[in-house]
Order: sequence, then structure tokens, then C-alpha cells
Amino acid sequence: MPTATQPTRSKIFTSPAEALQGVARNGITVAVGGFGLCGIPEQLIIALRDSGARDLTAVSNNAGVDDWGLGLLLQTRQIRKMISSYVGENAEFERQYMSGELELEFNPQGTLAERMRAGGAGIAGFYTKTGVGTVVAEGRETKEFDGETYVLERGIRADLSLVKAWKADEAGNLVFRKTARNFNPMVAMCGATCVVEVEEIVPTGSLDPDHIHTPGIYVDRIVQTVPVKRIEQRTVRS
Repeated sequence: MPTATQPTRSKIFTSPAEALQGVARNGITVAVGGFGLCGIPEQLIIALRDSGARDLTAVSNNAGVDDWGLGLLLQTRQIRKMISSYVGENAEFERQYMSGELELEFNPQGTLAERMRAGGAGIAGFYTKTGVGTVVAEGRETKEFDGETYVLERGIRADLSLVKAWKADEAGNLVFRKTARNFNPMVAMCGATCVVEVEEIVPTGSLDPDHIHTPGIYVDRIVQTVPVKRIEQRTVRS
């Protein structure tokens, strides 16, 4: 426990690049929050690209679009493998996968979320009915419970988690905004090191405990950024 002569180290960093120093390395597994372009840690992704880390395994619902989100890391060939559930908005993703340049592990969306949550909770694996009898279950252990077949899924533990939240206090307690919460709480749980970019940092104790979505025990580093709120598909009347 910290004492009067051993103050708690601050979790707040001055820039995304500084927040990734020492944790962005070649060959690591990176879990990334977001759904499409909603709730993605866009500035941390740019900093990860600029770090030059390569041979990455990225765990994320999708890979953004060609020129934003994880699509930036696909452009620079820094991702070796994707563990995802939807990749339909990224032509470069499709090209790399079809040409054999990118390894892909598909997951049903709920299974992917539960794999990260389980990993963060210290659960090595769990059984689910989702995917039984499909290519998702090929080569995996199955087991019967009450006459029904279930497939074994492994929990995911990442080396690094990149998260986007709306607000944090100085202790790292997080509040997400509306649908931007999506995969971010599970991503925050499953990383050995969790780095979060937020729009606002407030003093510890100023957040209503009942409004905190992810407790600060999961968060190692925080950086305040100015969000870029791009629209994935703009549809307007003629």
C-alpha cells in the first residue's frame, strides 16, 4: 500500500505516444475497443502505428475502414493476425486476407465479447452453443450438457488494451458515452496493460460511483485527446 513517503504514481500521460512508451512492442497481442468507427481509440491507434511495432495480433470487432481506425495499421502491414467478428467495411482487409497476407480468426460477435470478458475475469475457457455445427467449431473441443452440444472457447488475454472512454477520473475510473461503450469495457478487462484515451479527466471522487462503467483497477494509463468523430457511412436525401 502507498504511504505518505510513497505516493501513488499518476496514471495520466501527456500524449498518446508517451502513453504507449514501453508497452508497444513487436509481436504482441493488442485488444482494441470500438464498433465500426464508434468508440475507437483513434489517437492511440495512430500512436501505435507511429511506434513502428509490427507482427501484431489485433483483437477487435472489426478493422475500421481503409483510412481510419485499425485500417491504418493494415495499410502499413503492422498487423499479422486479426481476431474479429466483422470485416465488411475494409477493402484492404479483404485484399490482404484473400491474398494470404493476413491471418484471420473469425468469432461470433457475442463469443468475442465473452472471450475478452472471461480472460479479464481469469476464466481460461467456457462452453457455448454458438457456432456448433459450423466452421467456427471445426477443430475445437465439444461437450454435451443436458443433451445439448457446446463448443469450448478460450478466454482472451491481451498484452495491451487500447480503450476509448468519454470521461475518466485521475484513478482511472471510466464512463463511456452511449453506444461508444460497445466492446470497450471487455477490452479494458483483458489487457495486461490498459491504455485509455478520454475526452475529459476529472478529479478522483467527482464521479458518481453508480455511474462508473469500468473501475480504475483495470486501467494503467490515461491520456486526454481531442476526438475525431467520423461518420462511417453517410446517407443523405438526394
